[in-house]
Amino acid sequence: MSGTSLDGIDVALVEIEGTGERPDRWRLVEFATSAYAAETRAQIRNAIESGSAAALCALDFELGHQIGQAVLDVLDSAGVSAGEVAAVGSHGQTVWHIPPAGEEAGATLQIGQASVIAEVAGCDVVSDFRTRDMAAGGHGAPLTAHTDWLLFQGEEARLVQNIGGIANVTALPGSADTSDTTPQSFDTGPGVALLDGAVETLTGGRLRYDDGGKIAAAGAVSRPALDYWLDDPYFALPPPKTTGRERFSGDRLRDWLTRFAGLTTEDLVATLTELTARTIAESYRWIPFEASTCYLCGGGANNPALAGRLAALAPQTEFRRLSALGADGDSREAVAFALLARQHVLGYPGNASWATGASGARQLGSLTRADGLR
Repeated sequence: MSGTSLDGIDVALVEIEGTGERPDRWRLVEFATSAYAAETRAQIRNAIESGSAAALCALDFELGHQIGQAVLDVLDSAGVSAGEVAAVGSHGQTVWHIPPAGEEAGATLQIGQASVIAEVAGCDVVSDFRTRDMAAGGHGAPLTAHTDWLLFQGEEARLVQNIGGIANVTALPGSADTSDTTPQSFDTGPGVALLDGAVETLTGGRLRYDDGGKIAAAGAVSRPALDYWLDDPYFALPPPKTTGRERFSGDRLRDWLTRFAGLTTEDLVATLTELTARTIAESYRWIPFEASTCYLCGGGANNPALAGRLAALAPQTEFRRLSALGADGDSREAVAFALLARQHVLGYPGNASWATGASGARQLGSLTRADGLR
């Protein structure tokens, strides 16, 4: 998994037992993040913001090489051969995502060439997960909604809140609920994409994120600077809905930093921290049932200032780490795509139409065989 935070390639080696749609058991065998070099991060950012066809073409193959090598590194660390792997599930790097709007269909583009991954890693690869859901009228995300339902549903209703570059929530009714309550999942808005981008810009690249929330803790929220973002129409849209860096990063962030250049670095970072916490907390109004516990995951969950503001803004909710459910919060998205690859191989649907808005369940992904033969 390479997400909207652009920090690197997360690789999870997952052992899954059972052949039913919901696994009998699963175990995280190994997990590692292969951090992007500064040059690669700049390439990806430039491709997202102003990439030419030539730049996207070259980056597609370059990321395929890097993903394949990251897979090999994890297999080597775990002492597992490529021949023991049923499939690699690769989400790829999103470079552009256009959500559906009314009757107008959306579109999406992820790169990280599956054929290159298969050649480098020597494993079958399932990739291109989002497009089939979008072809069926969905948003193509959050795809982790389906895997959250498979892995984390409990007797009582609960929320799983990811705070990556973009934040998304999955609301799961309890398995003991006898009503017709439907789960729900959607992007709440910016996670740490704006926050990390601002820290990197304001420190001249010396820092890439607000480590421990220390910068935000030393600042004060600027209401005008906060309202600049809160006025975005996205936050008034009901689910299903998705968004990305094309809306909450890039030129808009640079414009905001210029407009409020009179504020201190600490105040700017505190304001963006408040933005993420507030938009997450306020988005819970769209969830049609009560869930008293929320499990946090993703990079933003490691920021005490952000987690603290979220708890203060949603006092009716107990916030815990996903580790309380026996899962590593940092690996959750990579685990999800391992599971989605498993669903493809076994012929099960991989999307949750209640989350994406697709017209129905679909088998997601395309299979690229390591030997190149059908």
